[in-house]
Amino acid sequence: METSSSSFASLRSYGRALRQTPARFARRAGSVSTTHDEMSRTRARSGPDMARSLRWHDLVGLGLGGMVGAGVFVSTGRAARCYAGPAIVLSYAVAGACALLSAFCYTEFAVDLPVAGGAFSYLRVTFGEFAAFLTGANLVMEYVFSNAAVARSFTSYLGTAIGVQAEVKWRITVDGLPNGFNQIDLLAVFVVLLVSLCICYSTRESSVLNMVLTAIHIAFIVFVIVIGFWRGNRRNLVEPSDPMKNAGGFFPYGASGVFKGAAWVYLSYIGYDAVSTMAEEVKDPKRDIPIGVSGSVVLVTVLYCFMAVSMSMLVPYDAMDPESPFSAAFKGSDGWGWVSNVIGAGASFGILTSLLVSMLGQARYLCVIGRSNVVPSFLAKVHPWTSTPVNSSAFLGVFTAAIALFTDLEVLLNLVSIGTLFVFYMVANAVVYRRYVSIGTTDPTPTIRFLAGFSAVSLAFTLVWRFTPSGVAKAVAMGGCAVVAVAVVEVFRSRVPQARKPEFWGVPLMPWTPAVSVFMNVFLLGSLDGPSYARFGFFTAVAAVVYMLYSVHASFDAAEEVGIGGKLGRSEGRFENCEV
Repeated sequence: METSSSSFASLRSYGRALRQTPARFARRAGSVSTTHDEMSRTRARSGPDMARSLRWHDLVGLGLGGMVGAGVFVSTGRAARCYAGPAIVLSYAVAGACALLSAFCYTEFAVDLPVAGGAFSYLRVTFGEFAAFLTGANLVMEYVFSNAAVARSFTSYLGTAIGVQAEVKWRITVDGLPNGFNQIDLLAVFVVLLVSLCICYSTRESSVLNMVLTAIHIAFIVFVIVIGFWRGNRRNLVEPSDPMKNAGGFFPYGASGVFKGAAWVYLSYIGYDAVSTMAEEVKDPKRDIPIGVSGSVVLVTVLYCFMAVSMSMLVPYDAMDPESPFSAAFKGSDGWGWVSNVIGAGASFGILTSLLVSMLGQARYLCVIGRSNVVPSFLAKVHPWTSTPVNSSAFLGVFTAAIALFTDLEVLLNLVSIGTLFVFYMVANAVVYRRYVSIGTTDPTPTIRFLAGFSAVSLAFTLVWRFTPSGVAKAVAMGGCAVVAVAVVEVFRSRVPQARKPEFWGVPLMPWTPAVSVFMNVFLLGSLDGPSYARFGFFTAVAAVVYMLYSVHASFDAAEEVGIGGKLGRSEGRFENCEV
């Protein structure tokens, strides 16, 4: 029998492995793991266990830190000015409700499968190795680019806080490099490396640091909210600054504007998914994870709604600065210009907490991907002294710092967001599939048809919403899609029984809750621009090539080493395509 390294022992061995790629791909791509394997043999590949030191309040703090970054200071202005008007508060409420539904899907998996892999592990036990690898690879790249962008934005916000023009004072322009890559940001590199050292040292201490920074950031946000209610005017909630050009009332763009605004601000809620990667370090997963994940989403929604009302009272919606509404609201105000500096300081703390939580999450994703043998296994190792995934943390820290060193913020932001929404979509589908399909005992066809059909109806609704001109035809088409979507869910619910019930915590109102999450994520994916899809397609293609050239062979060798190879276990006959 071949050893686990036989495919890479020599050029001849590797050439022979490449010739067997189609057969190995057919065997490994659809191989699913089991909860027991993920919790035992797969986790054992990291060596020492991660320390279980987190409780629900740590998870709430990490969720707040991950979500409440600098983005809310930007997204509120554009969404209110262009889409929702003063009704932006309802947009945040709708987006928060949708985020909560998606968080429920993550929570069911995290309670049942409390390992550090997050969405990668959830998809691996549901849809198999290849789907999990493509999704995980895109998600890690999203994290890297997003964290590099956040680190560079820290330089700008810190400059605003202390009255320094960061682009001139703190960045070094190199004339020989192309635009977008010619401003060296050493402060961003320092921040990334410092955060990397923190998360390598201890998860518990990182959580304490996050709690301190988050508390300071929330204090700044509460200050902004209080100032807004104190200096604001209720008339601004219904009266524009220029009634001759812009509609008045609380809903100047109608009900549709509320949902357009919700689609825009939804990205301000991204970050709670990183909390699920901490499941392996939680003392009591079945109690702490539901409170931590859902509680953080609810608290963030309340904060965002108060911020939206505060902003709407300060400035009429048609006079808001779409890029920096809170800072701009005070810059021209006599005696209140210092508030802009306070906002810059608060955003700086928010950036640090967002960066800390994201880098904790990305390291744990890569650690568990390493456990599955589809990337080099040294990335899966947990240090015996710190009980943290030091190798994956250091590797991604250096990678992120290298990108943050020279890549412009605008270039990075054009590469971010689609991967995360795609993962949310996949997890919502996966939680339905896992509830209604028991591999080897139930027919998956009805569930697959439901998931494909509902996604198709959601896509049709999204395309009509985006490309059909306003009018009766559009309303009829959207209404028809909505009726079909409801009918599809109800028929599936009434005719297909659930194959399993969660032992500790489950998504309520199955399958309605994940169905709404699927719809919202398809809707948001449909609102993204062409370059986002080009980026997603490029990295997906790169990930597929890496899987074909390396991952499938390493995974095959590991399976052969223990005599499984992804086939049906002959001795037990209970699990189809059992993974090691």
